[in-house]
Amino acid sequence: MSELPPPLLSNLAIALSYLLGSTPWGLVLVRVFKGVDVRKVGSGNIGATNAARAGGRGLGLAVFVLDFAKGWVAVACISKLAPDSVWIQIACGTAAVLGHCFPMWLRFKGGKGVSTLCGAVVASEWRVFLCGGVVWLVVLAVTRYVGLASFAMCLALPIAAWWLLRDAGFWLTLGLAALALLILTRHRSNMARMLAGTEPKFGAKRAGGDAKRG
Repeated sequence: MSELPPPLLSNLAIALSYLLGSTPWGLVLVRVFKGVDVRKVGSGNIGATNAARAGGRGLGLAVFVLDFAKGWVAVACISKLAPDSVWIQIACGTAAVLGHCFPMWLRFKGGKGVSTLCGAVVASEWRVFLCGGVVWLVVLAVTRYVGLASFAMCLALPIAAWWLLRDAGFWLTLGLAALALLILTRHRSNMARMLAGTEPKFGAKRAGGDAKRG
């Protein structure tokens, strides 16, 4: 592997990160343990929230951990295949998030990327994740909207990267800002329901299928 040219190694690492991110754990686990297609339950999302709705809290937690691990492994492990640089770590983390959101195995219809993004940020700079996590908890406690808390966290991440790392965190800040825009687009239906007053709040019983984060 070390004899391959650096550009090829970088491309290989990014491709592997995307393929890892594309693994639809929500779909796989719920189908294996419950015999249910999670895409036909609730919101139809393959992420942890809808997996919990379709298969119970235990499966939902397992899906969250595995989706989180996709981002962490991409940055902490797969990026090491290429010459060490901040750029390749960010590229691998971004590829994993894109794989989760647009998995080739599911005709590019995937989750919303929050769990995988969290794993990638922890592997890149845990202090940035800690700042974002505090924002998530505060917004959730105040509004009880999971989607709004997730988006607020994603907005906080590039701000935290800039504040903590300054010039040294330029590429991380830029990458997180781009992913925050992606997360916004993935949560646009949630935002529309919040404005309309029809978005269910955290802990409330759901009468129908609302799109949540994944």
